Amino acid sequence: MLDVKLLRENLSSVQKEIARRGIELSLGEFENLDRRRREYLKEVEELRHQKKTISEQIGKLVRDGEKVVEGKKEQVHSLDEKIKSLEVDLKEVEDSLNNFLLTIPNIPHSSVATGKGEEDNPEVKRWGKLPEFSFKAKNHWEIGQELDILDFERGTKIAGSGFTLYKGLGARMEMALISFMLELHTREHKYLEVLPPFIVNRDSMIGTGQLPKFEEDLYKIEEQSYYLIPTAEVPVTNIHRDEILERAELPKYYVSYTPCFRREAGAHGKDTRGIIRQHQFNKVELVKFTAPDDSYRELETLLEDAEDVLKRLELSYRVVSLCSGDLGFSAAKTYDIEAWLPGQNAFREISSCSNFEDFQARRAGIRYREKTKDKPRFVHTLNGSGLAIGRTVVAILENYQQEDGSVIIPPALRPYMGGVERINKQ
Repeated sequence: MLDVKLLRENLSSVQKEIARRGIELSLGEFENLDRRRREYLKEVEELRHQKKTISEQIGKLVRDGEKVVEGKKEQVHSLDEKIKSLEVDLKEVEDSLNNFLLTIPNIPHSSVATGKGEEDNPEVKRWGKLPEFSFKAKNHWEIGQELDILDFERGTKIAGSGFTLYKGLGARMEMALISFMLELHTREHKYLEVLPPFIVNRDSMIGTGQLPKFEEDLYKIEEQSYYLIPTAEVPVTNIHRDEILERAELPKYYVSYTPCFRREAGAHGKDTRGIIRQHQFNKVELVKFTAPDDSYRELETLLEDAEDVLKRLELSYRVVSLCSGDLGFSAAKTYDIEAWLPGQNAFREISSCSNFEDFQARRAGIRYREKTKDKPRFVHTLNGSGLAIGRTVVAILENYQQEDGSVIIPPALRPYMGGVERINKQ
């Protein structure tokens, strides 16, 4: 959520920055609601002052032995009724203003390039040498089915399209990657591991920006305001909702494994084959809470922590900085890490690392104090995939495939797979 004061004092510049996202934002509604709110607030405060003054007069009259105070009591009662009526109007306007503010996306950071979509994302860097094959590289879904480790038909039978059944060493690889990533991030990158609920309430979804804009993309439990999480970002960021932290506590680093659930998977016919885009998938998520002055430095180290996973698995990748038109709703700046997939002859996203600045913290009420008596300020929140597990499986299958149909297990992953070095055809 954007600061109301920022909007009030910089309407035209905010409108211009939001336009960089390709969104025409009409702020006339904001001006009207903000004006009405301030008018109601002023009137309520004036009436409360009048009530206080008369009440003090009544108290003085009683102390002085005066018995005729009924007229003034009637004035107090009349003021009470007016105040109650105005408070109803004030709450209605405040709710409308708040609902409007919840629909406005974050302002892109000044370093974010202006563009319309992924084709305009500038490349930041590359790592690793792209593999060369003496045979035609296969897609991961072909490899997975031939090795009998990915069963798409039975996944669909059990749940529907967009779900996959992992089998044998495919299932073991998925779990091994989770353990590998958690150990790397906790032992070497110094994150605290947490295992949060996989179901959250509406306030948690509002706090991180999934609601109200993306309600149709979420799985909601019928007749209850509970949702299956689309990412661990939601429950982990909400760990500190409505809390005031001390400056000495920052930065805070959390890492969490969770399954994730998204209804939009496969939307518009994209990635309907394989496990690139699923309704249910596993992910290891990194979340940071920082002081504002530190957040962009922390974004760079967050990116490095996610990259380290791919480096240790010896998977080639590139990093792009998302342009304004490709930026997520809550993010001020995002780096995407894209792993090379030889079967598709393309780089594909495997992690997004974002700085939300104080956008989520305002929605979730997450603040900190520099010193004990200082006025609380909003923290900056950051998160990144460290990594998406299914997409890492895809990258391993396609990059480590062999001509005989087998797949080599990356050396760094073997200790987590009981020493298995290769997946062979049965």
